[in-house]
Amino acid sequence: MADETRSGAGDRRRRWRHYETAAGNRPVLEFIRKVPDEDKAAILAAMGEVWREGTRVARHLRGELFEVRADGVRVIYRVLFAREGEHGQVLLSLVAFSKKTQKTPPAQIELAVRRLRDWRSRARKRPTKTSDRRPPGK
Repeated sequence: MADETRSGAGDRRRRWRHYETAAGNRPVLEFIRKVPDEDKAAILAAMGEVWREGTRVARHLRGELFEVRADGVRVIYRVLFAREGEHGQVLLSLVAFSKKTQKTPPAQIELAVRRLRDWRSRARKRPTKTSDRRPPGK
């Protein structure tokens, strides 16, 4: 599975990206890779629907956070994400978990908020495309 998760013929500008820690780990991608194949297919199909249809098919949690639901064989999964990019075209997966209660656990929402904050703080420290093009030593 690539960093971007695509399926169907959705908006070509919209794409999935997975939150990456400073150490290079991608917890959502790692979670998805560990679930059984049938459940993995359900998670990817749910993410694909958001990719095609946009956040209108997701549940708004609070602020900039959304939740996509996937029904596995015996388990219900959730992926918490936020829209990023200049036009909100990046669907940034922040947290994935199996859901055991009706309500989304506050700890999972707080984790998503912390990861989004971390993602944005590190993005501001990355060089811009313009500075990437400068010749070395200039």
